[in-house]
Amino acid sequence: MTTEKKVKVQLIKSPIGTKESHRATVRGLGLRGINSTSELEDTPAVRGMINKIAYLVKIV
Repeated sequence: MTTEKKVKVQLIKSPIGTKESHRATVRGLGLRGINSTSELEDTPAVRGMINKIAYLVKIV
């Protein structure tokens, strides 16, 4: 059994007024309202999504 690394992200800024693709990325990460958190597997794809919307989220 492998221990998968996890990364926890929190939405700290509203995606209102941002690009449609950035709003879609926020939803793709499982984030809803401000201060919502999501725990995800630490994969290159997830890291890329976090980097794309780094100005909206923080890693907890």
